[in-house]
Amino acid sequence: MSKIAYIFPGQGSQYVGMGYDFYKEFSEAADVFHSAETALRYNLTDVIFKGPEEELNKTINTQPAILTTSLAIYAVLKAKGFPEPSFVAGHSLGEYTALCVAGGVELFEAVRLAHLRGKYMQETVPEGKGAMVAVLKLPPEKVEEACKLASDEGIVEPANYNSPEQTVISGEKPAVEKASQIAKDMGGKVVSLKVSVPSHCSLMKPAADAFRLKLAQTPIKNISIPLVQNYTALAHTMAHEIRENLYRQIFSPVKWYQSVQYMVQEGVDTFVEIGPKNVLSKLVQQTVPHVRVLHVEKVEDVDKVLGVLT
Repeated sequence: MSKIAYIFPGQGSQYVGMGYDFYKEFSEAADVFHSAETALRYNLTDVIFKGPEEELNKTINTQPAILTTSLAIYAVLKAKGFPEPSFVAGHSLGEYTALCVAGGVELFEAVRLAHLRGKYMQETVPEGKGAMVAVLKLPPEKVEEACKLASDEGIVEPANYNSPEQTVISGEKPAVEKASQIAKDMGGKVVSLKVSVPSHCSLMKPAADAFRLKLAQTPIKNISIPLVQNYTALAHTMAHEIRENLYRQIFSPVKWYQSVQYMVQEGVDTFVEIGPKNVLSKLVQQTVPHVRVLHVEKVEDVDKVLGVLT
């Protein structure tokens, strides 16, 4: 029997206007956007639908914006009778969306966690001090080697193991630049990422420590739909494990392609990406080309994908 995983995007997938067609057409989606505003006490929908882009791209806004948009789309899918998944997972911030979908945290709390996570991350490293770069066409071991060789310039570490041919590095700007050059010399291609904080490296440990108290105060429940977490690339259902892994995820690499491989080993043959853009769909296809990958981003996607799944 076919097993389905629902996967949710993280930072970098945002754009002004995302989710607006769902907001206009479905009360279930509009309710999610309005609930998020109530939780945050500011007009998040204006930032999402009208921008400006610079405002949406601030980590403190980006994180709750992507989570809210993905959850608004999911609320419509649930109302339309989409099947329950065998697993859920999300990339970085998307893990909070996945946890909410699995019933481990309420929408109100998930939005507040996303906002606070973005706030602490933004405040920890001054803008311009850190950098993130995607390294393509090199195996992860070579990227790790490039980081080690550049460490005399400062902190630089693998941040996202996105696919067997894409690893993102993160850290202090001079060290990231040196590691990028080394990776190019090894035959890799490098792409600088437009981010305001160097996520998933040891520079984020103070942010994680500040956020840990908020995590401890947030009601997180045991879940029946397993959540495959970035920190371990394994499935978790117990609240205490989920909470600890969310804390560690902030300053540790995202094991995305390992998570995808784990789900396939567990029998998943269909991945449905829910949310803005299709970044994760491409990464899944690079990692396990033989599986079925679907994506819901626009209203017209809903019936098409539902037709394939049922």
